Amino acid sequence: GHIDGKEEFPPNMPRPRGIGMTVLARVDADHAGDTTSRRSRTGFLVYVNSAPVYWMSKKQNLVESSSFGSEFTAIKQCCEYIRGLQYKLRMMGIEVVGPAYIQGDNKSVLCNTSIPDATLNKKSQSIAYHFVREGAARDEWRTAYVNTHSKPADLLTKVLPMGAKRGGFVKMLQHHIFGSYDDSQPAAA
Repeated sequence: GHIDGKEEFPPNMPRPRGIGMTVLARVDADHAGDTTSRRSRTGFLVYVNSAPVYWMSKKQNLVESSSFGSEFTAIKQCCEYIRGLQYKLRMMGIEVVGPAYIQGDNKSVLCNTSIPDATLNKKSQSIAYHFVREGAARDEWRTAYVNTHSKPADLLTKVLPMGAKRGGFVKMLQHHIFGSYDDSQPAAA
């Protein structure tokens, strides 16, 4: 591809001290989930060293005609946040170890983040595609597939009915917030 080099660091960045941090994000989009406007919803969770530090659930600005477009818009928003978070951590003297890891459930979107020769015709999708792909080429982040039944970002994009899937996601988040959870207690919903 036309992208050379690695991630660029600020020249005035302080020398990192202490233990390094890793960043993980889980991202999802609900294609045309709003029944009135047919706009999709973006949702993502960001973890630093396995601790949740940020979550977002927001309706997308444009109506996307495909789930591919809405998922790419969601991953672009997540990557923009991660780029800013990594910059802030580094400017506070905290080492960010390796690239950020982004997990999603749309295989075609995740595969296209690393294909340098592909092009997209729709302008909004093309901008999101190139932004995410260039960051992946610089090794700022890496994308990976995760099964939709193992991704708590679903809580941020759609209403999940009471049941094992919703309860499992809530328990995952409670575990991160409260330290551990008791399997004998029902999950709060």
